[in-house]
Amino acid sequence: MTKIHVAIAILYREGKFLCQLRDDVPHIRYPGHWALFGGHMEPEETPEVAVLRELKEEISYAPPSVAFFCGDVEGDVIRHVFHAQLDVGVNDLVLLEGWDLKLLTPEEIRAGKCFSEQSGDVRPLGVAHQRILLNFIADVEGRSQRS
Repeated sequence: MTKIHVAIAILYREGKFLCQLRDDVPHIRYPGHWALFGGHMEPEETPEVAVLRELKEEISYAPPSVAFFCGDVEGDVIRHVFHAQLDVGVNDLVLLEGWDLKLLTPEEIRAGKCFSEQSGDVRPLGVAHQRILLNFIADVEGRSQRS
């Protein structure tokens, strides 16, 4: 089985996490679901370069730098997960790929669903993306309790 490598970003601001409502088309993974921004790595591209390129392509923004958080494997997909502070407001982002974007609260992430103004209904989080975000939230909470 050929593995598909993707690089995705956890972008956070004021305790919330930026997510994309993926297009509702059947040929993509998690159609019509909330997910993290990012995408496929190009040949010979490092995960860090890929995630910064994908962010520029999808929301016309990339942070000055990103930090590696984890690797995540789901079937034939290997996700290289990075994180960074979102230094601009959501209204300053230009959505170029996907149906909607929104800062999701930890409560919405735990519930696994969130309302989209664009679709007009509640949409689920992609299972892998929810798992990654919950692990990140737990990691941040754990570090703050140890401090």
